[in-house]
Amino acid sequence: MERAGRLIARMKAVSPEAVATRAWPIAVGKIIAAHSNVAAVVDKKLVIDVEDFEWQRQLFTLRRQILARMEQVAGTGLFIDLQFRIALPRRMPQREENAAAAPVQDEADGIRDRSLRYAYKMARKRASA
Repeated sequence: MERAGRLIARMKAVSPEAVATRAWPIAVGKIIAAHSNVAAVVDKKLVIDVEDFEWQRQLFTLRRQILARMEQVAGTGLFIDLQFRIALPRRMPQREENAAAAPVQDEADGIRDRSLRYAYKMARKRASA
């Protein structure tokens, strides 16, 4: 009996990216999957986004083992190589603060960025001196 991943991989309606996305956490495990994800499949090369250089280096050294495991899970012939790239950190959505909740004492206090606020205050201080 063939694995379900192999049957899915043979179906023409399912893209290689979809198969890779489903097979990746199974092939590499929870820890590695938490720090990486499938980005794309380009010319049978599986492109993986990783958090930083350390993860990129470590996974690059394990790429042959990971590729063999991906073949076991998703089926043979789907991917010929793995490519790891560092993904840009994703910013989580932030809530907009209610301006009426806290009255502004100084016009510089309305600047959210701490370094810009400091630069503004110093420039204002130099201009008034």
